Amino acid sequence: MDQRPSSPPGDPSAPDEVVTVYDAAGAAIGTAPRSRVYAEGLWHASAGVLLRSMDGSRVYVHRRSPDKAVFAGMHDCLAGGVVDPGESPGETAARELAEELGVTGVDLSPIAQVRWDGRWDGKPLRCHLFAFEGRYDGPINHQASEIVDGWWWTDAELRAHLADPAWAFVPDTRTLLAGYFA
Repeated sequence: MDQRPSSPPGDPSAPDEVVTVYDAAGAAIGTAPRSRVYAEGLWHASAGVLLRSMDGSRVYVHRRSPDKAVFAGMHDCLAGGVVDPGESPGETAARELAEELGVTGVDLSPIAQVRWDGRWDGKPLRCHLFAFEGRYDGPINHQASEIVDGWWWTDAELRAHLADPAWAFVPDTRTLLAGYFA
């Protein structure tokens, strides 16, 4: 894969993050700029954390920034992102939890994994998805460029919203956690 950085849409001077590229079976095969991965529908991986209260009764749900490159303005219940070169999905999940919600030092347990061959903005979006669960009751500090709002919901509240196909929820997380909330 080409490792030369390219510019993301809308900002020709900004550096483009390099991410790990996978084959359809889930084997890492190289790296490419994120903009190329999205433009060409290259397989990549993403990992995220479902953050629960310490007693397990609530899940943290948030709304993504309207400036996000993918699934802008939609709701999600995973703090997550793409797997960077040299990272494992678990390392990515811990990094993203710290970056997006300001939460560190939480033990993470794997809860789901799926291969998602979807679409976004009229283009293929192909990703190997990994979900982890962590428990936490401390303060949440949103990364403003990633998250605009967040709140705690019970599983029943989240399931009720997930059952509504018109609710603007990120489709890959909806697929990844379909069995988890069933």
